[in-house]
Amino acid sequence: MWVYEKKLQYPVRVSKCDPLMAKFLIEQYGGSDGELAAALRYLNQRYTIPDKVVGLLTDIGTEEFAHLEMIATMIYKLTKDATPEQMKAAGLGDHYANHDKALFYQNASGVPWTASYIQAKGDPIADLYEDIAAEEKARATYQWLIDMTDDVDLQDSLKFLREREIVHSMRFREAVEILKEKRDERIFY
Repeated sequence: MWVYEKKLQYPVRVSKCDPLMAKFLIEQYGGSDGELAAALRYLNQRYTIPDKVVGLLTDIGTEEFAHLEMIATMIYKLTKDATPEQMKAAGLGDHYANHDKALFYQNASGVPWTASYIQAKGDPIADLYEDIAAEEKARATYQWLIDMTDDVDLQDSLKFLREREIVHSMRFREAVEILKEKRDERIFY
């Protein structure tokens, strides 16, 4: 079904070792509004949504996996040269003791990822509004991450991700309008 191209969706560059920024980025890796939760949410919802929107959820869900790959690359680059002391100073001592520098699905506070992050009501309009909210929360988080670093290379990649969240939100809004018209006609499927 998918064709994997062995390159990142957008280049990821960082200009310095920064374990603290890596810690903050973990939020978008395994947090409630992060890329893993979004990808799984959309790919799950597509099984109970009208045909006109299934492709949209598949496309965006797949793209979220590409974003997850970018975040993982950022975290790796920000920590690859970090010493255990730097990891500890950045608040990643517990993570380092458990995982070394390996990625683990958790939020920035160290709380493990959970399936309860994935929302699916079974009502297409309710689910799409949930998706819009998820995209807007991710957009806000990316803006805060941009504000937290002075690394212009990292900011560039984060700005790309922020803009993609805006596009996804707009696409979901368009889908809501399509489904509202169908609902008003009493034809969902």
